[in-house]
Amino acid sequence: MEVLPPSACYQQTFYILYGGQRYFVPHNTGIVHKRKSCHIDINQLAYAYSLLQYYGHREKLKLVNRLTDLENMNRDALRIARKCADETGTLMAGDICNTNVYDPKLPKNREMVKQIFKEQVEWAVDEGADYIVAETFGMVEEALVALEAIQEFGRGVPAVVTLAAHYNHKDGKDYTVDDVEITEAMKRLESAGSDVVGLNCSRGPETIIPLMKTIMKSGVKVPLAALPVTYRTHEREPTFMTLSDPKTGKRVFPTNLDCFLCTRDDIYDFGRQCDELGIQYIGLCCGNSPHYTRALCESIGRCPPASQFSPNMDLHCIFGEDDKVNDYLRKDAHKSFIVG
Repeated sequence: MEVLPPSACYQQTFYILYGGQRYFVPHNTGIVHKRKSCHIDINQLAYAYSLLQYYGHREKLKLVNRLTDLENMNRDALRIARKCADETGTLMAGDICNTNVYDPKLPKNREMVKQIFKEQVEWAVDEGADYIVAETFGMVEEALVALEAIQEFGRGVPAVVTLAAHYNHKDGKDYTVDDVEITEAMKRLESAGSDVVGLNCSRGPETIIPLMKTIMKSGVKVPLAALPVTYRTHEREPTFMTLSDPKTGKRVFPTNLDCFLCTRDDIYDFGRQCDELGIQYIGLCCGNSPHYTRALCESIGRCPPASQFSPNMDLHCIFGEDDKVNDYLRKDAHKSFIVG
């Protein structure tokens, strides 16, 4: 993919769970209800903006009786993203995603899904998208339909296709929802012509990195993408849908995920690991927030405008190192504030 810079490309996105926290998006629909949400994060410097097309497709809007808003919602989102990209000298991505109606057992279903992708791809290129992201596919066959739509209707723009690796683990390997082993799925997407392949959503930093390493060892040659959710998934509960509350034992997805939120250091460390592994396309998915965006950018050596507000503890009354800070709290009474 020629438009990728020599080091990591970072995709900046607005995602549903953050929208729910800000009162914009009901978790059960994923549809944005307040236009002011479109202004989130525009000061976070990234290489690519992809804003609000996720779940903005025909099937999802039909469920909430908003089909009449379909084209305007998509075009408005794309214009905002184009404006952000132009103002920051970055790229702008269109976005298509899992339709939740794809059924591999129904041949006619394939063409219906392709038409859903077709209109969103055409709107994206009309509004100046530099490339198209096809994301969050649990089934590789649906991802291949999305890639086909980008190739047929995208007027030659590059395609970034990422799968969501849900909890389908057997015989020591991870599989897609339609039972294709993950590395084989990546190879199918690569063979079909995707410019970038990889994983997004479902897994947090700790459980997405091992899968990325497996994909890298499999021989995939196109650039790889990694965009985890910002939750502390782990080996026993590798996806954010499988996480259980350590206090109650209840499933926390989707409205009680807060107790598993990553720290900024978690996100920074994820970025460093990607950089060291040579993963060129990185970002964050569900749960993303401005401070995470900043931490990830800084982890790969970027200095976005928001870095001027990065934490600086030098003048903290207890933990500061600057000589201007009162010595009593900083030195004499320091033991009262910490353990060990």
